[in-house]
Amino acid sequence: MSVAFARSKYRQTESTGAPEVESPYRVILVTLGELDKSLDLLCTAQETNVPFPDTHLNRCFTAIYILQSSLDFETGGALATSLFQVYEYCRLQTLKAFRREENAELAQARTAIQGILSAWEEIGPQVEGAKS
Repeated sequence: MSVAFARSKYRQTESTGAPEVESPYRVILVTLGELDKSLDLLCTAQETNVPFPDTHLNRCFTAIYILQSSLDFETGGALATSLFQVYEYCRLQTLKAFRREENAELAQARTAIQGILSAWEEIGPQVEGAKS
């Protein structure tokens, strides 16, 4: 997947004030961050028994699509496969929320994304330093 493609998909979401991203690392960082924010809002809606905000359901689907389509299975091997499975789990839980099913495991999906986001932030200095 090209950075330009991911950037255009990300811009298609209705995110206001989204930062401009220039590197593949930052595209994924911003996408994971936006997914985490949207999952947080969906979790809050679920906990307070209010309707799920459609905008954030759509943002979750868009972010998950970007993350899944950015994986390189040839280079990433088992790690890429594992990440795909986590993203797919998140997609299925978001789909349950979209369908207004009561058993959507949004908190677990968010916890998984927070773990990936944390690891991604941790490798940032190495990845960003390698470009120089």
